[in-house]
Amino acid sequence: MFGFNYYTPTKVVFGKNTESKVAELIREFGGTKVLIHYGGGSVVRTGLLKKVTDTLDAAGINYITLGGAVPNPHLGLVYEGIELCKKENVDFLLAVGGGSAIDSAKAIGYGVANEGDVWDFYDYKRQAQGCLPVGVILTLSATGSEMSDSSVITKEDGLVKRGYSSNYSRPKFAIMNPELTMTLPDYQTACGCTDIMMHTMERYFTSGGNMELTDELAEGLLRTVKKNAVILRDDPKNYDARAEVMWAGSLAHNGLTGCGNDGGDWMTHKLEHELGGLFDVAHGAGLAAVWGSWARYVYKNCLPRFKKYALNVMEVANTGTDEEIALKGIEATEDFYRSINMPTNLRELGIKATDEDLKLMAKKCAVGVGGKGGSARVLDEEAMLAIYRASV
Repeated sequence: MFGFNYYTPTKVVFGKNTESKVAELIREFGGTKVLIHYGGGSVVRTGLLKKVTDTLDAAGINYITLGGAVPNPHLGLVYEGIELCKKENVDFLLAVGGGSAIDSAKAIGYGVANEGDVWDFYDYKRQAQGCLPVGVILTLSATGSEMSDSSVITKEDGLVKRGYSSNYSRPKFAIMNPELTMTLPDYQTACGCTDIMMHTMERYFTSGGNMELTDELAEGLLRTVKKNAVILRDDPKNYDARAEVMWAGSLAHNGLTGCGNDGGDWMTHKLEHELGGLFDVAHGAGLAAVWGSWARYVYKNCLPRFKKYALNVMEVANTGTDEEIALKGIEATEDFYRSINMPTNLRELGIKATDEDLKLMAKKCAVGVGGKGGSARVLDEEAMLAIYRASV
């Protein structure tokens, strides 16, 4: 195992009606003028936005609003938010929604707290020296952004999707009421479950050191999400299943399941970023569509991990060679994705990518990782292209 730093400062307030505590939490962390940042119409249609603004009005907390965050959140809206915050002297950001609103709020926070172009951070040209404080009311269990140091933004010019991580952006608090996720379309729930699992799997499939306790936590989390994703497919209003998945989403991406390893592989995410940037697909669905092709390309270089995953997570029979068991685990994962109506290739995702599209994504992916990336197996541009081609 490797030594590690584990830092998770976010205050979690979990349970029914916890959104009613938003004003006291903003005050606790020093907010006096708030930008409420949200996405489309769901928070309006469900009445959540009005409940939040009524609560702030009653507490005498000043606020302004900025909607419009979309899946694969856009840099243009980030720029708009930065200018609005500077103009209105905002000192606290409240993201109401899922990962898109949270990631966009984090980027706005970087832009307010640092001089220059905020895209420089996502383009790996410099490091942030601060971030406006962010709080979250979570409405979608998926990205784990409510407790993570990460955000992902898409630059419209060139359709470039990049992630940036810094502890400055870890939310001060995360309000998590599982009931707020019950109005989600089934497809988004399944995408979220896939993303949660993938955040753990990215950290699990490494060729570096590992820690037994961390493995046990990761495997338990994966089994829990797998079980409850099926429950929610059949019973979308099941509160306990919603709660299990919501908590798993946070633990999957706050660093816990990476303690003691080499930092993780992350190439499935990098491959999906280019897919999402070019074709604007749902992130979880894009991950499912490329994972199997990635796994079959790398598994021989990480065979003990793939065997362990097959036995302990996918619960395949311990018969045959290590390679046969590993392949059964990959097949079982794809069967699980299909069982919750997730794609396992680009065709099932509804993408008709040309070979030129695949070459462009591979080139951009290689640039995004500095030429090569991965832990289970280090991938270069040629390998990335091979995985994209296998996923068609």
